[in-house]
Amino acid sequence: MRIAIIGTGYVGLVSGACFSDFGHEVVCVDKDDSKIAALDRGEMPIFEPGLDRLVARNVAAGRLSFTTSLPAGMKDAEAIFIAVGTPSRRGDGHADLSYVYGAAREIAGLLDRPAVVVTKSTVPVGTGDEVERILREAAPEAEVAVVSNPEFLREGAAIEDFKRPDRIVVGTEDPHAIEVMREIYRPLYLNKAPLLFTSRRTAELTKYAANAFLATKITFINEIADLCEAVGGEVQDVARGIGLDGRIGAKFLHAGPGYGGSCFPKDTLALLKTAEDAQAPLRIVEAVVQVNDARKRAMGRKVIKALGDEPRGKIVALLGLAFKPNTDDMRDAPSISIVQALEDAGVKVRGYDPESMEQARPLMPDVEFCRGPYEAAQGADAVALVTEWDDLRALDLERLAASMRGSALVDLRNIYPPEEVEQAGLTYYGIGRAQRPSQGDRP
Repeated sequence: MRIAIIGTGYVGLVSGACFSDFGHEVVCVDKDDSKIAALDRGEMPIFEPGLDRLVARNVAAGRLSFTTSLPAGMKDAEAIFIAVGTPSRRGDGHADLSYVYGAAREIAGLLDRPAVVVTKSTVPVGTGDEVERILREAAPEAEVAVVSNPEFLREGAAIEDFKRPDRIVVGTEDPHAIEVMREIYRPLYLNKAPLLFTSRRTAELTKYAANAFLATKITFINEIADLCEAVGGEVQDVARGIGLDGRIGAKFLHAGPGYGGSCFPKDTLALLKTAEDAQAPLRIVEAVVQVNDARKRAMGRKVIKALGDEPRGKIVALLGLAFKPNTDDMRDAPSISIVQALEDAGVKVRGYDPESMEQARPLMPDVEFCRGPYEAAQGADAVALVTEWDDLRALDLERLAASMRGSALVDLRNIYPPEEVEQAGLTYYGIGRAQRPSQGDRP
């Protein structure tokens, strides 16, 4: 099957590479000349484990190509996927749909055969209706069906998620579109991935509801972590105790500095705006957004507290800057708010991340970026672990302690056992753990 994908960002590029690996002929289209030229050279615009190899293999096989020409991309295409960005609109939190509608208008001017137009971008309820209106207004004679097919990809594990999904949600009631979508995803039948057909509006809402629920789980366990610190509980044990309940589940119950990234922040805001417009307020989601925003700044205060009575002029090494491991995505990363809080308190910040430092530089102009964790810790008064990269999970704690001026290790991901940290001569500060007395304070 021949597929055109408009947009070579995170969703478009991963989807195109995976569809081509299924055996489909895929053309990815983007207006950015430099991005297409880089892709033709085998250079990826994002960091996603295994994506470069997947792209190279399918380009070599002739199943995947890139172009800036939409007419060339759409030629003979049986399905046209819209996978452009839908960032939060400046000022009001609504999803900015200008790129989606712009793509729809361009598609409408080129329709010369029956086609299925699939919205892969994350869009609010009713967007598919407007896309269909645009297409039918511009090309009233065209045989076209508009489908919602939301993505459920985790950054850092996107290829695995695409090829072994929990479910595939397809929003359409058009018989031809249903058959086309079945054929596109037929290679996944062997994995017994549920193919869930719904109305278009239901599919659009499913994506937002899923992300809002996961954001709620994260925020819930973060608030429980604060309570654990106040009353002497251990949040990891609490999380395990509730996560073993099959009705709750263990995923997304890891206390930390708050959620970030390209999805949860903007999708929760967009869902709230949809609910507001529909006069069906979502009070729980409102609280989730407020608590998460406050938490990121609170993590900066937690690091400041570990510095003692006079933080001004002291040095903190932040290890891990991306919002999660295995990505270079800095969008709404907790590290941004932590850096701001530290700098407002007069603290000098050093930073290290295996992949995201180039993306972080314009967001943190006063941070000194280092080549590794030990260089960042050299002469520092405190080290704060912000992102749980694999190469930050097994640091030589004694070497770390020897390189530091102070002794505070603020573990915002609860990576290390407190006993091991203290044996290395450091003072441990975790999330959702009662603060243990330092070695000098013990009887």
